[in-house]
Amino acid sequence: MRITCIGGGPAGLYFALLMKKADPSHEVRVLERNRTGDTFGWGVVLSDQTVEALREADPETAAQIADAFNHWDDIAVHIGGRRIVSGGHGFCGIGRKKLLNILQARCEALGVELVYETDVPDDAGLEADLIIAADGLNSRIRQKYAAAYQPDIDLRRCRFVWLGTTKLFDAFTFDFQRTEWGWFQAHAYRFDATHSTFIVEAPEDVWRAAGLEGMDKEEGIAFCEQLFARVLDGHPLISNAKHLRGSAQWIRFPRVVCKTWVHRRAEDGVPVVLMGDAAHTAHFSIGSGSKLALEDAIALARDIEQHGGDLAAALDDYQASRSIEVLRIQNAARNSTEWFENVERHARLAPEQFAYSLLTRSQRISHENLRLRDARYVGEFERWLAGQAGVDAEVPPMFTPLRLRGLTLKNRVVVSPMAQYSCVDGVAGDYHLAHLGARALGGAGLVFAEMTCVSPDARITPGCPGLWNDEQGGAWQRIVEFVHRHGSARIAMQLGHAGPKGSTRVPWEGEDQPLPEGNWPLISASPQQYLAGISQTARAMTRADMERVREDFVAATRRAAAAGFDWLELHCAHGYLLSAFISPLTNRRDDDYGGSLQNRLRYPLEVFAAMREVWPPDRPMSVRISAHDWVPGGTTPEDAVQIAAAFKAAGADLIDVSSGQVSKAQQPVYGRMWQTPLAESIRNRAGIATMAVGAISEADHVNSIIAAGRADLCAIARPHLANPAWTLTEAARIGYRGPVGLEWPRQYLSGKSPLEREFERQRAGSVAAAEQANKALGV
Repeated sequence: MRITCIGGGPAGLYFALLMKKADPSHEVRVLERNRTGDTFGWGVVLSDQTVEALREADPETAAQIADAFNHWDDIAVHIGGRRIVSGGHGFCGIGRKKLLNILQARCEALGVELVYETDVPDDAGLEADLIIAADGLNSRIRQKYAAAYQPDIDLRRCRFVWLGTTKLFDAFTFDFQRTEWGWFQAHAYRFDATHSTFIVEAPEDVWRAAGLEGMDKEEGIAFCEQLFARVLDGHPLISNAKHLRGSAQWIRFPRVVCKTWVHRRAEDGVPVVLMGDAAHTAHFSIGSGSKLALEDAIALARDIEQHGGDLAAALDDYQASRSIEVLRIQNAARNSTEWFENVERHARLAPEQFAYSLLTRSQRISHENLRLRDARYVGEFERWLAGQAGVDAEVPPMFTPLRLRGLTLKNRVVVSPMAQYSCVDGVAGDYHLAHLGARALGGAGLVFAEMTCVSPDARITPGCPGLWNDEQGGAWQRIVEFVHRHGSARIAMQLGHAGPKGSTRVPWEGEDQPLPEGNWPLISASPQQYLAGISQTARAMTRADMERVREDFVAATRRAAAAGFDWLELHCAHGYLLSAFISPLTNRRDDDYGGSLQNRLRYPLEVFAAMREVWPPDRPMSVRISAHDWVPGGTTPEDAVQIAAAFKAAGADLIDVSSGQVSKAQQPVYGRMWQTPLAESIRNRAGIATMAVGAISEADHVNSIIAAGRADLCAIARPHLANPAWTLTEAARIGYRGPVGLEWPRQYLSGKSPLEREFERQRAGSVAAAEQANKALGV
């Protein structure tokens, strides 16, 4: 096969040598526009896993790379005069020039043709059976065939400059410096015997305010040397970007995502395949650019070998397998990128929590994974965090207490309000006693009743619970008394009004479908039909409607207090009545209750204030909001911070941060803990406690969220449907036996030890497997 690689970076060189090694009869060329020996950037970082993949693909190259490595386990975080160190992270650093020299030499030894000082603006005139476009993040090949590759390029918020220094760092070092203009951060690591990489980064508005845009290269470097003088210890910063002048050395990181990586030329059908940064980029804060490039090369060479002469099948497999892995890394890189773009927000945390938040920012490293890496660090951090809650012990974060007003929750786990649609005339009966009672015995600190409606026409379905009469109040009191009598869990009531989403069937008979008969009229902020052509059309509320509904909420609040609920939440999310006022998608009023966000919040705040006035002052109140409509023109995360601040000013103690369900046109980005960033933004910008919800399914998730200051409580929904004792089970899974924050019902104690022993056996097997894998990696 005739193979031409455009671009002599790690991807192009490594793929070339692997193909030539696999079959010496291949004619393989690499075309590089720079001279031999030219390179830009300083060191590159590879994980231990990537090193093992290199060993398997080409042991000779891997051995030379390993000999040139600087290996380190520690990450050091410098902030506020503190240095916090965590170990066990396993990274390798190598000079970019050294890496390229090794790959170039191996290519030459195998017979690959290396052609330097050859600018290839596009693939026109290239005769080959396979063309690899490894021409970097500014790929001209990708641009030429943009209609085929469909690239999505997102320029991120921060400016950064890639420098070097003679200071030899003994750990992967993050240094944060607060200035009069805002925060700057440095990412530094040693990559050979004489030099370290030193990347300086800041949000663009901070960079501009500091005057860096108008400085020449030398002035900019001097600025950075002075700013990071303490960590540099008198060593200079050095630039090797000789072709760049002035502020041009400061760039914004482009996140590149391509829908497809393979294009066949119209004239001859030759496949032109993107590889490395031409196909995708991952932010340098997780050190994955070179890693992904090398792994692309390994994957395509392997797929070609496995498929023999079927190049089309090999390319299909390459794109299918690598696109999934790259997406996983890019998602982690997106999380990391956004963390560094918002240092101002995180810097409000104590240094201990700030460092933990940094270490777990990408969600690739969880609490228990961090414990495996450095048990000492995690133990000390857990003791510090528990101390903030008044506990002198090493306690997993999810089992630390939380106090709001006069209420103390034993731990941070919440059973989410989950609609059961199992009431008759709004009365919570035996089913709800069993449902909520079982979960109250299961270890959670707080158990929520499902959204309970303040009037018959406030219901979603005829099966929804209510609190508009004394019979319903008495039924709820029975459940509350059971919860209080038989354990230490507290119980919360959530009040709401379905608004335009009411008068529908129970989900198992047709979700969101109108009742076949007996429908009741619907109200909303503006005339609205939730499902076009299917749902009833809700009419706009009049002022009289507003006063009636407000008083319905007040009456239900009084009944909730009389029933003994410990906590009250107002539902202002998911397109229900009060949410319909807040979202610009559903509020098109032209009076004092429409238009600006301040006006759209007016009625929900009136309702909340009236409830707060009659709710006991020593009991907390929260508000559930949709922090993102996931529809253009809808509520945004920025709006959500203002919404939270308004409810805080009105007396809310916590914001329950959900999102979506306002419009069927929504396009949310799902994933593990996918709504937690919204909770974190509100918590650390509006300065109010938050509850995170959404795809939180393990103790590891809860511990990571609470420990990093991303939320104060975690609401667990579907896992509690499958296992009422989810909290007790997860405690055993992670090896926590209490007593702080953990209470087994005495009737169930005989099941505690067998469960703990089983999970202890599983953990021992997992640790042994990890140690065996590390031994194989030479770690």
